[in-house]
Amino acid sequence: MMLKKWAFFIFSLVQLVWLAGCTEKSFEPIERDQNFIASLNIQEPSLDFIDGQGNVIATWLFEKAYSGAILLGNDRVLLYGHQLNEIDVYTLSTGKKLYSKKVKPGSTNAYYVENRKQFFMTNSKTNTVTSFDEEGNELATQKLGNYPMSMAAYKDKLYVINYKDTKLSVLNIENLKIEQEWPIQKSSHGIAILEEKKELWIGGHGEGSKPNNSVKKYDLITGAKNGEIKMPLMPVGLTKTKDAVLVVSHGRNELYVADLDGNVRWQQEVGANPFVVNQFKDYIVVAGYDDHTLYFIKEGQVKKTVDVGKGAFQLLVREEKM
Repeated sequence: MMLKKWAFFIFSLVQLVWLAGCTEKSFEPIERDQNFIASLNIQEPSLDFIDGQGNVIATWLFEKAYSGAILLGNDRVLLYGHQLNEIDVYTLSTGKKLYSKKVKPGSTNAYYVENRKQFFMTNSKTNTVTSFDEEGNELATQKLGNYPMSMAAYKDKLYVINYKDTKLSVLNIENLKIEQEWPIQKSSHGIAILEEKKELWIGGHGEGSKPNNSVKKYDLITGAKNGEIKMPLMPVGLTKTKDAVLVVSHGRNELYVADLDGNVRWQQEVGANPFVVNQFKDYIVVAGYDDHTLYFIKEGQVKKTVDVGKGAFQLLVREEKM
């Protein structure tokens, strides 16, 4: 009799363990050959996947307060939150979590470098940047200035803007040793590298009663300031395309399209409180944070709009490279 009770107990325990393993939430899969632009929405955390015709093909609703996301290669998405103590990586083609990794709260940004198969994360509470391999193994970490956030990479260098500081840190991307520090305006945010011009452009909010109204241009090698481009008010979202730089100024709900010399080709009022702009197919896409809408723009005109979740904050693009 006692043996039967033990057998039943062990069987029940195995069932519980099995059920616990099956409760891990999964999401609608995204086919590997599906091009998309995805909107990460942070007021009610979700990720909307949208195809080239403007159709929402899937929506992932989250229970965690994610504040940022990046694509890791072609079939993984990494999600993080400023208040969270772990990052989560999902496989897009299965919709299932691949792994979680413990991190310290305070994550402000993540940045993936394709040719190194590594990602980098900044943290505002520890004031550090840390490098990881694609499996989430920590490789190196470096103490930086106050509130590191915006990042970009070029060849063997990683450029990090310290948002609540007056310096940009230039690091050796291999070991994260600081090689240079450039003087910049406090509350700088948004970064783009123009390899053709050997320049780095940065935007920003400005501080206090002096909001920023320009994008600054710096020599990519020396850090010398090469001038600035008037783009009022608070140009914070910068994206480099093949022959232009796209900039959104969230203080004036404005999109600017500049050539690589810094001449503004055209500008247009679009969205409500936009923080981010990207290119998808033949469209420039602007995310309105307050009106929860993506604007698809072609030839200077809004061709379509797509409703997304509340607080559209980041745009992730996956499309076949020609």
